[in-house]
Amino acid sequence: MLVLMDRPAGDTKLVQIMDAAFAEAARRSGDWLVCRPGCTQCCHGAFAINALDVLRLRTGMQTLRAQQPALAEVIELRACAWLDEHLPSFPGDPATGLIGTSEEDQERFEDFANHAPCPALDPSTGLCDVYEWRPMTCRVFGPPVRMGSGDALGCCELCFKGASDAEIGTCEMPVPHELEAQLLNEIGPAGEPGEAGETLVAFVLLH
Repeated sequence: MLVLMDRPAGDTKLVQIMDAAFAEAARRSGDWLVCRPGCTQCCHGAFAINALDVLRLRTGMQTLRAQQPALAEVIELRACAWLDEHLPSFPGDPATGLIGTSEEDQERFEDFANHAPCPALDPSTGLCDVYEWRPMTCRVFGPPVRMGSGDALGCCELCFKGASDAEIGTCEMPVPHELEAQLLNEIGPAGEPGEAGETLVAFVLLH
């Protein structure tokens, strides 16, 4: 797996900013935002996570192993089962868990494990067992967001039914991309700031 520095203190600030932004976007969205505990559509399909997400998830698993070892073991068993099923077609390095960066690997990743439930998802409750430490992709899902400065707004396909583009625009959730990029640049492997690569949730849950 990735060899990284400790989780930077700035990640706590990033999470606080994201939580506040989500709460405000949810307030403005009202009934248009139908995201509720137990709605798991966004918890299916593999997605890439960055080095900052890795450190946050590792913190969560370390906490659970110390405070709720039985739960940590269940999560690890789901992660093992997930990898047993999907690792043969993983477009990357199975030893490190890093997703390949070649054009071919990136194209293969588009179709990789698209319908697989996240191993952090409790199938009996529909809740995330590492919710407090979840990746940024999970934290922005639901409200309208822009993934880049010039990108159009995107939101969960289950939300904002009947809302106009203008109404959706009033509910935009700002994402602090610059702060996240700054933190990523701080935690790259020694000698390679910001170049830690991307991996999957399942790999991190086991380390």
